[in-house]
Amino acid sequence: MTQKDIQYCAELIKTGSLSFHAASKLLPRGVRDPALVLYAFCRLADDAVDLHTEKADAVLKLHERLDLAYAGHPRDTPVDRAFAGIVEQFDMPRALPEALLEGLAWDAMCRRYESLSELRAYSARVASAVGAMMCVLMRMRDRQALARACDLGVAMQLTNISRDVGEDARAGRLYLPLDWLREVGLTPQDFLQNAQAGAEIRLLVRRLLHEADGLYARSEAGVGLLPVSCRPGIFAARYIYAAIGGRIQRLGYDSVSYRARTNATQKLFWLSLSMLRAGSTTVMPSSALLYAEPLAETKFLVDAAAANEPQKPIWSDALYDTLSRLKEQDQTRSAALIASHPRPV
Repeated sequence: MTQKDIQYCAELIKTGSLSFHAASKLLPRGVRDPALVLYAFCRLADDAVDLHTEKADAVLKLHERLDLAYAGHPRDTPVDRAFAGIVEQFDMPRALPEALLEGLAWDAMCRRYESLSELRAYSARVASAVGAMMCVLMRMRDRQALARACDLGVAMQLTNISRDVGEDARAGRLYLPLDWLREVGLTPQDFLQNAQAGAEIRLLVRRLLHEADGLYARSEAGVGLLPVSCRPGIFAARYIYAAIGGRIQRLGYDSVSYRARTNATQKLFWLSLSMLRAGSTTVMPSSALLYAEPLAETKFLVDAAAANEPQKPIWSDALYDTLSRLKEQDQTRSAALIASHPRPV
């Protein structure tokens, strides 16, 4: 893992994830550099699937890149080389990045979620897996710390979903729990065909942010277990993302007409507050929330990270099943495309 490769990853994150780039400034260099590599790999993985029409093939190629990284023979790119370096240096459990790939495959399938539990399961893969990997980078394998990091990941993803309701709808995507929609008398088709910030949708956005707030509170209880030098950066991530929820609230929970953002001045405020909180005695792990069981949907991540041993590169049954269904979907899409554009005789 050369400094040149790390700098490449840092530039990638600077343009692709402003919130994380801001929070990362408060991490000690020994954690910040591998964290930038980790987020660059996640950004690469997300783009690799999102920007390709053959989704199953894209996920399969990412899995092959994981194989190469875990074998110590990464592809000759700055991100792959650097990611292989952190895999070796930190004994990164294979189950964690593999969970991320499964979540990306669910996105590629345009999967919808029947309940809050199913939405948490998705959030566990695309966000909590990253939180668990961050703990590994901090040399933290304590189960309580891992559980609270996974809480933070789910909270941040629920915030993202709340912010992007309108943008997702216009792209034909829907992440709000389907049973919640039925409770307010809406069907997915009703909303996607005429996406408006009616009272029903505002209520669901408010409800989702309430779930996120509870998980943000749980996550704080674990910060005191982290190395002192890492606490400001984690607080910063927590506050910057939660501030997006606050902005949505001030917009009357209308995330269809507007996309909530925080500006540079606000980020600077949260960074300053994070440094103050990190030095406060209130950070100490005295809250009963510290000992709350991990969410059922994130327990597999806690178990994998707490094992403190590298795992062999194997296909999980869940990922294999998801990839098989995604491949069928790609084949159906390709057949429909060929049928609609027959070759001339």
